[in-house]
Amino acid sequence: MANIASKLRLPAFKDTQWQIMAGPVLIMLILAMMVLPLPAFLLDTLFTFNIVLSLMILMVAMFTQKTLEFSAFPTVLLFSTLLRLALNIASTRIILMEGHTGAAAAGRVVEAFGHFLVGGNFAIGIVVFAILIIINFMVITKGAGRIAEVGARFVLDGMPGKQMAIDADLNAGLIGEAEAKRRRSEVTQESDFYGSMDGASKFVRGDAIAGLLIMAINVVGGLIIGVMQHGLSVAEAGETYTLLTIGDGLVAQIPALIISTAAGVIVTRVSNDEDIGEQMVGQLFNNPRVMLLSGAVIGLLGLIPGMPNLVFLMFTAILLGLAWWLRGREMNNPNRRSAVNEDKDSASALAANDQATAEASWEDVEMEDVLGLEVGYRLIPLVDSDQDGQLLVRVRGIRKKFAQEMGFLPPAIHIRDNLDLAPGDYRILLKGVEIGSGTMEPERWMAINPGYAEGELPGTPCVDPAFGLPACWIDEVLREQAQIQGFTVVDPSSVIATHLNHLITLHTDELFSRQETQQLLDRITKEMPKLVEDLIPGVISVTLFHKVLQNLLSERVSIRDMRTIIDTLAEYAPVQNDPDELTSQVRIRLGRAITAQWFRNDDDIKVIGLDTSLEKLLIQSLQSGSAIEPGIAENLMRQADRAITEQQSLGVSPVLLVNPALRTMVSRFLRRAFPQLAVLSTLEISNNKTVQMTAVIGTH
Repeated sequence: MANIASKLRLPAFKDTQWQIMAGPVLIMLILAMMVLPLPAFLLDTLFTFNIVLSLMILMVAMFTQKTLEFSAFPTVLLFSTLLRLALNIASTRIILMEGHTGAAAAGRVVEAFGHFLVGGNFAIGIVVFAILIIINFMVITKGAGRIAEVGARFVLDGMPGKQMAIDADLNAGLIGEAEAKRRRSEVTQESDFYGSMDGASKFVRGDAIAGLLIMAINVVGGLIIGVMQHGLSVAEAGETYTLLTIGDGLVAQIPALIISTAAGVIVTRVSNDEDIGEQMVGQLFNNPRVMLLSGAVIGLLGLIPGMPNLVFLMFTAILLGLAWWLRGREMNNPNRRSAVNEDKDSASALAANDQATAEASWEDVEMEDVLGLEVGYRLIPLVDSDQDGQLLVRVRGIRKKFAQEMGFLPPAIHIRDNLDLAPGDYRILLKGVEIGSGTMEPERWMAINPGYAEGELPGTPCVDPAFGLPACWIDEVLREQAQIQGFTVVDPSSVIATHLNHLITLHTDELFSRQETQQLLDRITKEMPKLVEDLIPGVISVTLFHKVLQNLLSERVSIRDMRTIIDTLAEYAPVQNDPDELTSQVRIRLGRAITAQWFRNDDDIKVIGLDTSLEKLLIQSLQSGSAIEPGIAENLMRQADRAITEQQSLGVSPVLLVNPALRTMVSRFLRRAFPQLAVLSTLEISNNKTVQMTAVIGTH
């Protein structure tokens, strides 16, 4: 029996069953309160529960750090409103039925609110009740509803931009697939939340209007019932039923006011790692100059004759004391970074003097880093983890994503500052030679136009360094507006990381040296020791093995499927030692992966083809061993450019499908001019794909 219970996960079922039933049970209880008469004691209990519930909702709203942490708020608002209206109906029933018996007819809670809070004066009670209604309806609820409406509109308008930003981070390797899925879900939840809040705010406004109508109906109904059925005078009936109605209205409207405040707190907060209390205290009472000036103004007012001098001067003393304390806290925690930097500079100068007097040695010979990133001094905070710099984290993410996709770990990227660069400039080096550079504005955001953004943004025009797209630098306050207009908005760290990732992808083959080949072999040997032992060096040398893998990587073909690569080389290497021929055979065996890389799961694939006459000319040229004629070469380049543009306008990858014999020659000829173009042979396409030629490169 115990085994059966464990298989059915009965303990987990019992733990969550009451939560599953809470909603339906609460609805049934609310409906029961609307139709069944309740005793006075039960009404007291439910009114008290309503007050406690409203306070809990307000406290949760105050301590929530991010809006989505209380995503159930619209539903909670609906249930609390229904509970309050059901209590109004139940209390109205008992007031009209038992009101003639005395002030405690509807319970002690209603009596306390009707007598103690307003002193038993129904006129004062009416005024207080009306003020509460006005505050709730005209101020808090109306403002919260408007904010929710505008928030819902801006969140919905900004969804495409946020989705594109997530896709850009995913493509740049800054985040993984799981994190991207979580962020997309968060964007969807945020839009759902603000849409729900826009509608839920109408519940509170309707509740305020219902409170007024219920009060009027209770007073009129009480007068009629008291005079005509119970023989009370008009004055007695008016006082008795009005006080009961006022007590009932106050005990309902005070929780309504609290929940309206909670709604306002939820929609007006700015999401960060602090709750509302921390934000208010941290931002209101953190500047000693504000305290000092406020204290000075209050002190001057306190010196005017006729003013409440004691109270004003007391607040002056409090504000001045707070300013003095804040100033002292700042002085006790100075930023010593400049002093530390000066000490480091002095130490470096002394070390340089010592080295100048020493003999030269092999220690003075510095090897070039394979990959390097140099930044100007204004960009140092981007790579300094002590200053919350995110670039180092993103560079690690790029290397990890690259290793997962391409099948080998690229060399480490060495980052250093360079005072010879302009303050906001950076450059990317490959084996000591610059392969890319750019200029950043570290305090601003780059808004990139992917081609379909609408309107213009106030900012400094620039160009995306990775892909050459038009962009501009904008202030952070314009970020939401830019996303709504369709711009992809990224921070400077993401811009540099994306540029670095793009350049690494273009120079993958150069990053795969003999050292990486040996490291890869060591890794494979742990899993397939016998297979590697039989292949290298008996069948194929390490040099030839490295050249084949480098050929694959030069055309962005992943080498993760090392089992297929080794099997193919073991089959063909004994009779063939040309790296290009071996690469062609490996590509054919990897055809399914290559097809999926460029066409994903599409059954109908759109490609660029070669005209038959041009194909014959190229085959003749290849067989004769001569170079391509200049006229044919120029025409091939021009028409390839046109065909790539047509493919990109269709939203498909630019892939040229050619005869297997021509693939290597055509690929090498076009690769430098068109790095985005993939050249595939007909033998590399999966058999289950339907090929459609949407562009043709001909002789004219």
